Amino acid sequence: TQSRSSAASDVYKRQTYIVTTELLPPDRPFTAALLRTLPAGLLLVLWCRRWPAWGDWVGWRRLMVLAALNIGVFQALLFVAAYRLPGGVAAVVGAVGPLVVMGLTWALDHRRPPGLALVAGALGVLGMAALLLSPGARWDMVGVAAALVGTLCMACLLYTSDAADDLL
Repeated sequence: TQSRSSAASDVYKRQTYIVTTELLPPDRPFTAALLRTLPAGLLLVLWCRRWPAWGDWVGWRRLMVLAALNIGVFQALLFVAAYRLPGGVAAVVGAVGPLVVMGLTWALDHRRPPGLALVAGALGVLGMAALLLSPGARWDMVGVAAALVGTLCMACLLYTSDAADDLL
């Protein structure tokens, strides 16, 4: 399920750059993150109506970690990167996400990813770089750092949510 989750997150991140550059007010990454996440979050609360029990500290901790990784950190960094980087540069930086998820799974679960998956992940990053990077691409270091940390947050979110689902 981690490969499907990684693919879904890549699609999610890529459409963000189109929306950010074409539809949202300039230089307002936190407002953009709020506008993007608040409606979905409110709909999910109304739909699920299920919270961890008051004494279930493991459930509350899991909820807080997932919320912090996705809403508190990832969304904000995603929009910082979207405002500061061209879409091609951001896509290439974000393409390391599946490799990070495989690395987390290997380091924390002691499940070594298949060699073919590692090669495919590396070739995916190289292929995207070959297709999307132009010689004059602007590498804003704040944007690159935001994209890298955001990618790490999304990888941790995917790993944590998949690992938690395995326990349930």
